[in-house]
Amino acid sequence: MSKIEVKRLFDIPRYQLENSPLKDCLVNKINGQWSPVSTEELIRESEKISRALIEMGVQPQDKVALISSTNRWEWNVMDMGILQAGAVNVPVYPTISREDYEYIFNDCQVKYCFVSDKELFDKVNDIKGQVKSLKEIYIFDEEEGIKNWKEVLAIGEDDVHQLELNSRMASVKADELATLIYTSGTTGVPKGVMLSHNNLVSNVLDSEDRIPLVKGGKALSFLPVCHVFERMLTYLYMYNGIAIYFAESIEKIGDNIREVKPEIFAAVPRLLEKVYDKIIAKGAELTGVKKALFFWAVELGHDYDHGKTGGIYGLKLKIARKLIFSKWQEALGGNVKAIVSGGAALNPNLNQAFSAAGFNIQEGYGLTETSPVIAVNGPTADTKKIGTVGRPINNVEVKIAEDGEILCKGPNVMMGYYEQPERTAEVLEEDGWFHTGDIGELLDNGMLKITDRKKEIFKTSGGKYIAPQIMENAFKESRFVEQIMVIGEGEKHPAALVQVDFEFVKEWCKRKGLKNADSPKEIAAHPEVHDRVMEEINEKNESFGSWERVKRIALTPDVWSVDGEQLTPKLSLKRRNILKTYAHLYEEIYGHGPRR
Repeated sequence: MSKIEVKRLFDIPRYQLENSPLKDCLVNKINGQWSPVSTEELIRESEKISRALIEMGVQPQDKVALISSTNRWEWNVMDMGILQAGAVNVPVYPTISREDYEYIFNDCQVKYCFVSDKELFDKVNDIKGQVKSLKEIYIFDEEEGIKNWKEVLAIGEDDVHQLELNSRMASVKADELATLIYTSGTTGVPKGVMLSHNNLVSNVLDSEDRIPLVKGGKALSFLPVCHVFERMLTYLYMYNGIAIYFAESIEKIGDNIREVKPEIFAAVPRLLEKVYDKIIAKGAELTGVKKALFFWAVELGHDYDHGKTGGIYGLKLKIARKLIFSKWQEALGGNVKAIVSGGAALNPNLNQAFSAAGFNIQEGYGLTETSPVIAVNGPTADTKKIGTVGRPINNVEVKIAEDGEILCKGPNVMMGYYEQPERTAEVLEEDGWFHTGDIGELLDNGMLKITDRKKEIFKTSGGKYIAPQIMENAFKESRFVEQIMVIGEGEKHPAALVQVDFEFVKEWCKRKGLKNADSPKEIAAHPEVHDRVMEEINEKNESFGSWERVKRIALTPDVWSVDGEQLTPKLSLKRRNILKTYAHLYEEIYGHGPRR
């Protein structure tokens, strides 16, 4: 029986130290070498930060911002150091605008800010003069003329404030505000989601039985830790004695997975789609029998039904796994026991293909406001159903409102929106039920199925409802389609704005011998590309009702991105922005501009 009861987030590393101390608790890759920090070092360094913050005048519940362009152990040391001092960690996305930084910093009166690199330092430094509360900015990287976070660690070497630190740690209650996470959302100014220690700790403990965790195993971390999904998983790994290796960058994930050979990692559907597309592209390069075998295995994968792998199908699957899917396993390190998918809906066909290949993809569902997990699939046939997000986790209740909205209640539900009681009251009932804004249903087996975002469902002029996300996920199965947004509110029929996969389509154009199809602008304007993409859309249209089918499309001439403000940091569509940006294409389709 552990002597340490985990109630606050900073109890977690101490729990690890007592139960499963690690030499490689947190690991960065520095100059080509994996550089570990032990459990003991994490606690020691974080206490230096806490003592320094006390010396620097940080009071309980003061706000300290963390911004990093990549995941790295310095972030986690700072996280614990801030929380131990009784202060509040404000993690901020590195990709948001200067205006959003200024708004967030002023909204919660950020006192100090720690950033990873010079580019982020410059962004924050630009707005420092407009934020009266901001005393100083520190940087993790070594940059001449910029205050380094090691200066803060040096202040904390002196243990003169240790008694004060002990007192502060002892006085932090589980229901106190621990972190303030500003959701970018798809509309309006960011909202500060207030999460207590208990919100996050309960989510760690209540999700633990869903995921096959191996003590002494490794996790690869690459989704932004400023987002609550990866952050909660980081605490979950730490609680279970799993070493956390931080990927160098999104571009190097493949290399890092093969080096680290992790048992577990988290991914968003878009990343899994890209991995799948690369695998299919390599298969397309094969010839003869090898190519035929490859696509036979892929087709077999699309018929996969979790838990029903006996008989002739089971025999075929065994052959496919030995000849084809084993190479997919090698490409992802060969040790993967679980891939946790969240942040958006995962295409069921993709899940089937990966599951057939022997990957345990566990799709879950939640929001920043719910810390985040509401429901998640388990690893076994009786706890997993492809096409759903699994059963609600322990101690979390879910019910479906009369209009189909998913409501949830539990210790994971946020304290509220920071200093916005009216907006809090819009989503959080007095008896604790939280309105998710998502539409779904509870199946007979207790599994939760998400059908769409409540705010994104729209009506055509004929009064028929359109649920765009379901359709968009189906259309994105095409290798031609990178991003797509179904439109048509108040119109006679749905249409779509499409951003093609420029890399793939450019190669396709070369194979077809098409001229004037090199740049994204030329590709988007090419009539043969348009017609080929429309063929793909029509193929998927067959699975929808006649009123739902996309009748016309327009191809956009550039890549949709976070920087371009077409996507949120977690890669959801910013629908209003997309409509505004491509109003001229909307007009080409319908003969007039968007009506909203």
